[in-house]
Parts: sequence; structure tokens; C-alpha cells
Amino acid sequence: MHGDYLSLPLEYIKSYRKIIMPGKNTILSFTILIGLLVTTYVMATEEPKFSLIDKNGDFELRLYKPMIVAETYVEGSLNEASNAGFRLIAGYIFGGNKSREGSSPEKIAMTAPVILEPSSQKIAMTAPVVVESKYNRWRVHFVMPAGYTLNSLPIPNDSRVSLREIAEQKTAVVVFSGFAGEDKVKEKTAALLEWIKSKGLDATSTSQLARYNPPWTLPFLRRNEILINIK
Repeated sequence: MHGDYLSLPLEYIKSYRKIIMPGKNTILSFTILIGLLVTTYVMATEEPKFSLIDKNGDFELRLYKPMIVAETYVEGSLNEASNAGFRLIAGYIFGGNKSREGSSPEKIAMTAPVILEPSSQKIAMTAPVVVESKYNRWRVHFVMPAGYTLNSLPIPNDSRVSLREIAEQKTAVVVFSGFAGEDKVKEKTAALLEWIKSKGLDATSTSQLARYNPPWTLPFLRRNEILINIK
């Protein structure tokens, strides 16, 4: 997933290339490089702001602050939708846009995570809580960096990308590592729904898959989340 992330770390690879040494130290050096890349990426990447209401192991109840997202709707399997949606929105933030003050493009800082959410064929926000999309239609979005407003964000060149403001929202979350394939997503979504039920809470949205890491991240270092909005 996220093939376009590969264009981001080239400057860091050049900076750290002396770490890669031939011979018996190559594997160790490569591991160090990967760690540095992941650390640099995480430190440089803004995440949505929230306050923690409750925590129980891997389960959390969060109150997210208002945010603006750039989003698109795509069809296909989870991985197909993830790749297609990422390319569309990455195109927007990497310059496929028009500044509000003129025609020149504007680059927007990368944020994390990338969100993938099953969507109904008609109105996404009224879809029931599901693990899989009935129509294989998904909503993919990036949260825009803090400091932007709807009136200050550049206008997407591609009509398939739109901007939307999301109000403050309570969200139940389960955090997990490794690969976020369809079977794992089903498993973690079911576990989160059980936790929500045990807390006497009511889900109000479809489940959302959040991936925080670029594709070169080792599985045990990956951070994934399933999020479900609640009342």
C-alpha cells in the first residue's frame, strides 16, 4: 500500500547512505537505516489531535478535535481501494491543486494516518457499522495539517478529491501492529464492537481502518487502528 510514500524519504536515504557498509555489517546497517527512516517519518508527521477519555489495553475511547479532511471515494477490494485512494489524495497534497491566492500549486505537509472506510453506495454517513463494504466502495481520507481552514486550503485539481470539515467526535479505537489485511481487519473490528458493547456505548459510523506507516516499515513496527464513532 501507499506506493507514493516511496518518493518521500530519498533525501534521508542520501543523508544516511554512509551507514550502509559492505560485508558482514550490511544487514545491521540496513536495519539501522530502516529504523532511522521510520523514526524520521514519525517525528515529521502530524497526527489528528485528541484527548484520551478511557483506555483498556489496546482499546481506547478518544475525543477528537474538529478537523478538515481531503477525501475521495473509490471502488474495489480493501487493498485496491487503499492504493487508488492514496494516489488521488497524494496527488492533491503533492501539488495537484490551485492556491486560493493564484493559479500556482501548493504543497501540503504529509499527515498520518491514512483512513479507509467502507461506504454505502448512496450516503456514506448513514451506512450501518460493517466490516466489509456491501458495494466494495470506500472512502479514503487524509487529515489536513492544523492551521488550515476550508477557505485557506488549496483547491483540488481533480474533481474526485473534496474537502470536508468534521466536528468534534467521540471515537472508540483498537490499536494493533503487523499487516492490516482483510482478515486482521475483520478480527479487530469484531473485537472493537464487543468492547463498545461492553461499555454500553452505541456505534454511529462504519468502521475505519487507519494506517500510520509507509510501506517499508517492518511489520512489528507498524501501527494500525480500527476506529468507530460513538454517541
